[in-house]
Amino acid sequence: MSHAQESPAAHIRADQWLWAARFFKTRSLAKQAIEGGKIEVNGARCKPAKTLHIGDTLSISRGIERFEVVVAALSAIRGPATKATGLYQETEESIARREREREAQRLSRLGFQPPPGRPSKRDRRDMASFERNQGLDKIDI
Repeated sequence: MSHAQESPAAHIRADQWLWAARFFKTRSLAKQAIEGGKIEVNGARCKPAKTLHIGDTLSISRGIERFEVVVAALSAIRGPATKATGLYQETEESIARREREREAQRLSRLGFQPPPGRPSKRDRRDMASFERNQGLDKIDI
């Protein structure tokens, strides 16, 4: 059995596991996230070479999303998404929190009405005139 295949070993590098579990597109992005403090293992910051074990709890911040997962299996290879979801179990609190945040984001966009298109030449002239009349073209410091 080579290192590239799934191994029954009891540990794997954190950056490699995050890549195999499809939380990040590349190992270098996973490494950057770990070094930037976006990943915690069992409540503490870690390094990219930190060994993960089955049962470890990870806090993963990716953009505005925050995941709380428990390592269910170890893999050194990146497989299909269906296999990747088998590598971890997301906690119920994490699922509920992400759903609340998703709903809040959806509700915050309800009142937004995008403009029907680009402003016309007349509209641009009106905006420029308005800015000139308001003194917005000169900034006093």
